[in-house]
Amino acid sequence: MDYAIIRLGGKQYRVREGEYLVVDRVKTEAGKTFAPDVLLGADGVTVTAKVLSHERGPKIRIGKYRKRTGYKRHNGFRAATSRVEFSLGGATKAPPPQKAAPKSAAAATPAPAAEQAATEAADDHVKGMPSGYEEMTVAQVSEGAKSWNRPMLEAALEYEQAHAARKGAVSALASALKAKEGD
Repeated sequence: MDYAIIRLGGKQYRVREGEYLVVDRVKTEAGKTFAPDVLLGADGVTVTAKVLSHERGPKIRIGKYRKRTGYKRHNGFRAATSRVEFSLGGATKAPPPQKAAPKSAAAATPAPAAEQAATEAADDHVKGMPSGYEEMTVAQVSEGAKSWNRPMLEAALEYEQAHAARKGAVSALASALKAKEGD
């Protein structure tokens, strides 16, 4: 288990190694460490929390108003918070190296996956369609459709209907084709 669930200030948090959270103000001074209650974690895991700084949250404005009486009250509130960094200790050290080995194997496999995706994208490319069409946004398609010729518009429309089916792009291409028919 690469995380632990702790109790801190009456609330429960899921923490990981090296992660930091902004929590309700803790009594520990900035720069000091403490050990929060561990509710769930691997056997023998100990969680150490280091207080990085004490801060205040965003200001919340509170207003009261009663109509026709002239009654108005405004109040503000800023929560006292602490920024805390967590480290997990005492857990077995064997799992991280095992996870590192599959990551390196996985890092080797994305290259063929990227090549496969590129070949699929090349297979999906309809002949006569504008270059780079697959990466275009709907706004770019609607702008470009004004200057494309009829075969390009038909190819792009065929691609949209078969793959992406973006409503805005389909309507832009259809209106551009209709305008070309009028010419």
